[in-house]
Amino acid sequence: MNTLLTTVNEIFAAEQFVHEPVRLYEPIDYTLRLGGKRIRPVMLLAANRMFGGSLDTVRHAAIGIEVFHNFTLLHDDLMDRSPLRRGQPTVYRKWDENTAILSGDTMFALAWRYFLVQPHHRLQEILQCFNQTAIEVCEGQQYDMNFETADHVTVDDYMMMIRLKTAVLLAGALKIGALYADAPAADIDHLYQFGIHLGLAFQLQDDLLDAYGDTATFGKQTGQDIRDNKKTYLYLQALQHADPAQQAELRSLFSSTPADSDDKVSRVLAIYHQLGIRRQVEDSIQQQFLLAQQHLDAIRVDDSQKTPLRQLMDTLFDRKK
Repeated sequence: MNTLLTTVNEIFAAEQFVHEPVRLYEPIDYTLRLGGKRIRPVMLLAANRMFGGSLDTVRHAAIGIEVFHNFTLLHDDLMDRSPLRRGQPTVYRKWDENTAILSGDTMFALAWRYFLVQPHHRLQEILQCFNQTAIEVCEGQQYDMNFETADHVTVDDYMMMIRLKTAVLLAGALKIGALYADAPAADIDHLYQFGIHLGLAFQLQDDLLDAYGDTATFGKQTGQDIRDNKKTYLYLQALQHADPAQQAELRSLFSSTPADSDDKVSRVLAIYHQLGIRRQVEDSIQQQFLLAQQHLDAIRVDDSQKTPLRQLMDTLFDRKK
């Protein structure tokens, strides 16, 4: 996995993102240079290599999938009013809101252009996968915003939303890499489901880290979901297991924006502690990882070819809490 990450970083280091007008492209370059694990292009390369593909064939697709992912982050940060991304000011805070919108729009177009660079006999399938993935990610974001004001959201509703908002992009990156390598359809299906369950686990862990992580290692302000009244997996599980008094307090806290946000976070976390929510979420994460493992095991290639994806699973599971 480290070898693939090195390859991805070398690809991005060699790519030029700043053009004229600089005010449009500088935020794009800033976003793409902030680092991160570059999970999606690594997954694309890993899937391609698993089935004997060539780096030259997928180099531009790897850039395209990461540019698209970062486009969603630009707009998500603006919609969520997030001040930090990977420990640095978000684009709308460093520049302004209009810049975040326009630079993000440009990144969406650039992602498409990267996919069109390299001819391939399955390019139509690849672009269909990318397009469907992009649509579903936007659907997931809309559901996420809807849930902020919805009176009733279930755990199943939430799992559907994060499948769209987070998991399908991981699964899509894997499928695209496999398509470039002409992998068998059954193996592509297992690989896609591997990505879905890995993505669900990843998002549940993200929810957990938002509540309990350290800002310095997590790269975002902790407790932001609580401050934003987001109905995360933690909140919905708490509602499901709370007694009437705890339910009333949670609903009250998540329908208000008190001046003392830190107090609000502390009160919510106290209820989570009383209900053992952290352990429940950790158990759900483990369940999703086991399902992902089953689909990876079912892929009909030599086990050594799965090593990068197994290493990636370990890396994601060991994120700082």
